[in-house]
Amino acid sequence: MSVRAGKILRIAGKLILLMVAGDACALSESGFNVQLRLNFDSAEETISLYEGISGNPRYIAQLRGSQIAMATTGLLAQKHLTTRDLEASLEAAKFGQRANENVFRMEEARQNVQAIKELLTNIKRRNFGQRVVATVEQLFPSASRLSTSIPVFFVAFGHNNIDAYVRKVMWQGDTPFFVGDNESGGELTIVVNLAKGVNYGRNVEERLVGLLSIVAHEVFHAALGVYKESTPSWQKFYATRNSWLDELLDLTQNEGIAHYLTFEQRTTDNLPPDWDQKVRTAFSEFNKNATELLSPTITPDRASRLIQSSNTSGYWESYGAITGLFIARQIDRTLGREELAKTIANGPAYFFLKYFEMTSRDNTLPALSQQVISHINAKD
Repeated sequence: MSVRAGKILRIAGKLILLMVAGDACALSESGFNVQLRLNFDSAEETISLYEGISGNPRYIAQLRGSQIAMATTGLLAQKHLTTRDLEASLEAAKFGQRANENVFRMEEARQNVQAIKELLTNIKRRNFGQRVVATVEQLFPSASRLSTSIPVFFVAFGHNNIDAYVRKVMWQGDTPFFVGDNESGGELTIVVNLAKGVNYGRNVEERLVGLLSIVAHEVFHAALGVYKESTPSWQKFYATRNSWLDELLDLTQNEGIAHYLTFEQRTTDNLPPDWDQKVRTAFSEFNKNATELLSPTITPDRASRLIQSSNTSGYWESYGAITGLFIARQIDRTLGREELAKTIANGPAYFFLKYFEMTSRDNTLPALSQQVISHINAKD
C-alpha cells in the first residue's frame, strides 16, 4: 500500500522479497538495481514485550517503524493517534490487559507471538533478494534504468486491513512526515506488519512464502514510484491529469499490476469458483465510482473516501485493485508480458485503452464505462 499526500494510495500487497543476513541487499546487476535496507527494531522489541521478557513501551513507541505504523493506523482508522496512544496500547499488551481501543490489534498479536517470532527468525536466516528483484524487474520495460535503496521496517502491530504498505517519508528526528508520490523530497519506505503475516498459512513455510509475496508487491510499488520520477510520460501525466478520476486510474493500474504479481505467484493462477462474479462486481463498482468522481459537485472528502476504498476495503472488496488485477492479467495473457511492461512505461491511459481495445474484440469481458473511456480520450 502506498499513502500519498494524506490519501491512501496503496495498502496490502503480496509478493516480495527481502534479503536478510545484512542491512542491505543488492537485487540486480542490470540497469534495474534496487537495495532493501531491513530494519527489525520495532518488531524485535514488540515481540519481547508480548512475551513478557522485556520491552519498554516508551522506547518502542518512538522507534521509526513504530511511528510510521502508528500514523498509518490512525489514517485508516480515521483517528488522531499520538505516540502516547501507542505507548498506552503497548503498556496494556505488556501486562496482558485490554486496551481502551484495540486499534493496533495488539491483543491478537500477543496471542500469536510465538508464530510471529518464528516468522521473523526465518526472515533473518534467508536471503531472498535476488528472487524478488527478478520477479519485479520482469514487469518493467527492458531498457529501464532504475537505481534505488528502499528502507523496509518490520513491525508487529497495526490496522487490521493492512499487511504491508509504502509511504513516502521525510524525517524530523524520528518523527515521520509524509509526502505525495509526485512531490519532491521524502524517501519511499516500506512497512511490513508481521502480526498479519502469521495468517498467510498453516506453518512457517507457508507464512514465509506469503510474506515474501507481500514484500515483493510493495517493492514493485516503491520501484514504480522511483521509475515515475525519471520517466517523461509519467511526468506529463501528473502535469496534465489532476482530476479525482485520474488519481483513481493511477492507483488502479499501480495496485492492479502489483496484485496480479501476487495473485500469479500465490495461486499459480488457479481462479476461485466465483472469480467471474467477483470481477464483474469490482468493475461495476469501479464504473459507478468513476462517474461520481467526475461530478463537479463531489466534495474532496467524498472523493478521497472513494479512492481510498478502492484499495483498502478488504481484498475482493477493493474494487480498484481487483479491476486493475483483471486488466493486467488480461493484457499479460492475451498480448504478452512485453505489452504489460509497456503499460508501465506509458501510464494509466495506455493501460486502460489497451484493455478497452480487447473489450471491443471480446464482448464477454467486463466493460469499462463510456464515461471512463471518454475521459481518457479527451486528453489522449
